[in-house]
Amino acid sequence: MAVRLRLQRHGRKKLPYYHIVAADSRAPRDGKFIEKIGTYNPLNAEEKVTLNFERALYWLKVGAQPTEKVRSLLSSQGVLLRLHLQRGVEKGAITQEVADQRFEEWLKEKERKVGHQLAALRKAQEEARRKRLEAEAAINARREEALKAKLAEAEAAQQAASSVEAAGGQSDGAAGDGQVQS
Repeated sequence: MAVRLRLQRHGRKKLPYYHIVAADSRAPRDGKFIEKIGTYNPLNAEEKVTLNFERALYWLKVGAQPTEKVRSLLSSQGVLLRLHLQRGVEKGAITQEVADQRFEEWLKEKERKVGHQLAALRKAQEEARRKRLEAEAAINARREEALKAKLAEAEAAQQAASSVEAAGGQSDGAAGDGQVQS
């Protein structure tokens, strides 16, 4: 039986998340699988992949073939590097201590890079948020000025109408005929 490590789609329309599974290569994409070894959420920037590292390593050791996407996910998590180092230990090219040291160095470097990327992402998001708030404040200020101008114009028009009415009311009172002019 040929075993593949592949993604199994879940979620709803336009909001996917995936299970990383070991499955028979003849089984349908979302069908029967042997074991779930992790999840992949392409929409979550901070926690995209959760993986059972040991089980993924086991399946690769027994010959499971990952799909292209799963291969890239396993590589980003260090599973393929660990497999490469373990094969070197099995062949006698390096010792287990050296393999563990190389893997730990790689993990520290990866965490440092990811930390910088997340910090840059958060900084960019904060900057975009600050710019949106500034633009919104400018728009609100323009609206407030326009509203004040409109109110002042309406008040001036009302005062003009009341002064015309007052002036018109004095002349009507002088005529004294009691009829309203239109």
